[in-house]
Amino acid sequence: MVAPPQLRALLFAINALLRKRRYHAALAMLKGFRNGAVGWACTHGGSLCLCSLREKLRAILQATYTHSWNLARFVFLYKGLCALQSHVQGKTYQAHSFVSAFIGGLLVFGNNNNINSQISMYLLSRVLFALCRLGVEKGFIPEPRLDPFPWFTGLVWGLVLWLFEYHRPTLQPSLQSSMTYLYEDSNVWHDLSDFFIYNKSQPSK
Repeated sequence: MVAPPQLRALLFAINALLRKRRYHAALAMLKGFRNGAVGWACTHGGSLCLCSLREKLRAILQATYTHSWNLARFVFLYKGLCALQSHVQGKTYQAHSFVSAFIGGLLVFGNNNNINSQISMYLLSRVLFALCRLGVEKGFIPEPRLDPFPWFTGLVWGLVLWLFEYHRPTLQPSLQSSMTYLYEDSNVWHDLSDFFIYNKSQPSK
């Protein structure tokens, strides 16, 4: 089906505009906005992702099985070690919880793979938040007069973009890939197709 002359003229004008270097920074912002929206949809909805549904389901089921099996073993070990320490010492101490979880973490989650890494980083963020709150509760940290969260999140984003731009190998491969899609791929396009419809040019058939 041949496009009408008016549509072809419009597409020609748009593609000519997209190739003008003087507008590159502003257009890169727009494509970055587009990639951010599509990237969020892929992460949280999946409807705009181009990967195979079968591959996604297989990966999800595998990750779910691995996490469930690891968590089951960890809870079993943790509760058993806590009970053992209480039995040996005749009463329960706070240290029992730490020692039991420490040993369970080493034995169950000590293998450095993607799933264990994600779980540990998820827990780390919660632990740091909880320790800060505990520090305030115990009087070791002065209670802030203003909500510190905006400063915290600004620091996190500032550091992660600095690391991505100048020390990229220090970041996790999955995070590098996501940030490359958002901040580098949005600098490259050839025409309307890989500016708005696709992230990259599609191979000619």
